[in-house]
Amino acid sequence: MKEYRLTDWLPTTKKEVELRGWNELDVILFSADAYVDHPSFGAAVIGRILEAEGLKIAIVPQPNWRDDLRDFKKLGRPRLFFGISGGCMDSMVNKYTANKRLRSEDAYTPDGRPDMRPDYPSTVYSQILKRLYPDVPVILGGIEASMRRLSHYDYWQDKIQKSILCDSGADLLIYGMGEKPIVDLTRKMKSLLPTKEASLTTNDFKKIIGTIPQTAYLCRETEWISDAEDIRLYSHEECLTDKKKHASNFRHIEEESNKYAAARITQAVGNKIVIVNPPYPPMSQEELDRSFDLPYTRLPHPKYKGKRIPAYDMIKFSINIHRGCFGGCAFCTISAHQGKFIVSRSKESILKEIKEVIQLPDFKGYLSDLGGPSANMYQMKGKDESICRKCKRPSCIHPKVCPNLNTDHRPLLDIYHAVDALPGIKKSFIGSGVRYDLLLHQSKDAAINRSTAEYTRELIVNHVSGRLKVAPEHTSARVLSIMRKPSFEQFETFKKIFDRINREENLRQQLIPYFISSHPGCKEEDMAELAVITKRLDFHLEQVQDFTPTPMTVATETWYTGFHPYTLEPVFSAKTQREKLAQRQFFFWYKPEERKNIINELRRIGRSDLIDKLYGKGKEVERNKVRGKR
Repeated sequence: MKEYRLTDWLPTTKKEVELRGWNELDVILFSADAYVDHPSFGAAVIGRILEAEGLKIAIVPQPNWRDDLRDFKKLGRPRLFFGISGGCMDSMVNKYTANKRLRSEDAYTPDGRPDMRPDYPSTVYSQILKRLYPDVPVILGGIEASMRRLSHYDYWQDKIQKSILCDSGADLLIYGMGEKPIVDLTRKMKSLLPTKEASLTTNDFKKIIGTIPQTAYLCRETEWISDAEDIRLYSHEECLTDKKKHASNFRHIEEESNKYAAARITQAVGNKIVIVNPPYPPMSQEELDRSFDLPYTRLPHPKYKGKRIPAYDMIKFSINIHRGCFGGCAFCTISAHQGKFIVSRSKESILKEIKEVIQLPDFKGYLSDLGGPSANMYQMKGKDESICRKCKRPSCIHPKVCPNLNTDHRPLLDIYHAVDALPGIKKSFIGSGVRYDLLLHQSKDAAINRSTAEYTRELIVNHVSGRLKVAPEHTSARVLSIMRKPSFEQFETFKKIFDRINREENLRQQLIPYFISSHPGCKEEDMAELAVITKRLDFHLEQVQDFTPTPMTVATETWYTGFHPYTLEPVFSAKTQREKLAQRQFFFWYKPEERKNIINELRRIGRSDLIDKLYGKGKEVERNKVRGKR
């Protein structure tokens, strides 16, 4: 086991800064999460990236915003900028349930304390820093800022909000995964400094503010010179008065997020313009390896003194092998934040990280996950990349698998075999969700089809820890189409394969499906039929959730506006508490306490024919019928 000193972590206090012999800092990062020095935690990644650029970096995790603001003052002013992240999760999803109730635990806080971050921390932290240090540039990053870079619907306030740049007062926003823009930005900022001792001001910063790809910023309308190729969205004010215009905006936002070479997007807000520069092209494998190969300790900062950080416990023995997702699910923000193009790590980088995990003191030989945003997209990309460069489809596999997509599972099989051959590894499990539509896809290449069949068996026999997670999400073909998910028949086909392989191998493993209620397009009748179908398949559902509208997804914009952004046709959504609970109860048809309510609801919606399918013709049902006649 490797021994670490306090200076092996990035400093978080003035004392730790002094231990390094520093009397100033180049960048100070503020994060709403605890500081875990691990490549799955954004502040650690950005801190290590900047450290590799030769900069002096410190992190202030979960600063106290309610006292005399000493956490914001303790390290003074940086030479270049303050960086702010609201955390690895959207802060409002982190704090509140789909019913807008406060959660009892914050997974990114020591001991799960639920009171260590404000609502919208990116805005709160930025406003504080701008009051204390008005001339120091403030840069926003992370999922909270990324998904709020333009006008967006906010479920918790139930209204359209303008770009987070407007209320936060920040000077620049980096969207998506930030390694490339943060390096480009800091190099340009350093070039503006006349001496090594000088500090940058916001006036200096204005000279480069528009030159960095994958960033968003504000400027006065009178100072803006538009380009013929810019995509000009409906203004924020137009979105406030016309939901169809707001929905229409989102199609452009999503399409440009998923292009290899995108256009610049602009949106007027009052007398200002929000400018969103197009993203960088996807990272190369070498660039992604470099990000993962930085000198992380992979441990929480010693200041937490062994306190449990739930999110760290979940990922401490897991390995992320690729970035991006081409699934394009309507309710998901992964492709909007990471991109749809898959960037995969090299086998050497993956094995190097696993060897470091093996050295952790409490590692027992079991990797909890060897995956990514999806378990089985490793090294998948277009056969002819010139076609991909012109494509603006949000999904490469919906409504059907793109004929240009290489679905070869052999590179992933090679990773599994190499990992399992390492001394110290007893078993590697796959905890990420598996795309069974990729496993069922028949390519024109027989060798690829053989690799898919081999992968399916390898996965089920050697990499399932008793339960395999998959996400059919619904049973209704209409709802699944809106979700951009494959037909439920594909799930049933995969279940037959899963059950057959388990019988052949004498295994007793479970398939655990995930489902969502109250998604746009879903009605009570759809949920009632879902109950009947899942009963037929002998599922007592556990992994279920009520749809939560989160910023910048197709589903959220459809839910709020009532129009699908791509067709502008009306779509029903359950919105009231009563409508949502009526849908959710059908997940739990097998619970005795739900039976009476479900029977009454089936009668109310005119689907009494489903009562017998769920409960048979028992005496209790007959008694309810009699009561209904009275």
